Amino acid sequence: MKKVITPTDTESFFQGGELIVSKTDLKGRITYANQTFCKTAGYTEAELLGAPHSIVRHPDMPRAVFKLLWDTIMDGKEIFAYVKNMAKNGNYYWVFAHVTPSFDKDRNIIGFHSNRRIPDPKIVKDTIAPIYAAVLREEQKHQNGQMELAAGFEFLVNFLKSQNTTYDALIFSL
Repeated sequence: MKKVITPTDTESFFQGGELIVSKTDLKGRITYANQTFCKTAGYTEAELLGAPHSIVRHPDMPRAVFKLLWDTIMDGKEIFAYVKNMAKNGNYYWVFAHVTPSFDKDRNIIGFHSNRRIPDPKIVKDTIAPIYAAVLREEQKHQNGQMELAAGFEFLVNFLKSQNTTYDALIFSL
């Protein structure tokens, strides 16, 4: 039986010069985790390898953001995204992620690679966290699987349109 982790209000940090690095297969199962990832998330390498990357998903993260991320990388493109993760002890940590597909010699996607840096806390607090909270509230109005995801994604897309921007453009404008 999987242990349910309760989120705390405590933020954890990793060092500014460090990168959290992971690789996954096509299903999002972790195939590589560097020591910074293990230390920050509070898991051993053995606990992470083979686990779904969602093992560090914080419940404050809207599903719509992950849909956007997955749609982008499955289309063979890279994406930069702000993500709130949850460590094994329930603490949270924000990252600025760069996720790229990995290709074989024939340009078939065979997995994914992600480098995560410490984000600017002012950008997270003033811009990203409020946007994500609004998307999450919209998802929670429709807690019904795909309805939840569709409502959140539509809200996110409409918000970006109202700002006359895309997610990528927003991220790079910050």
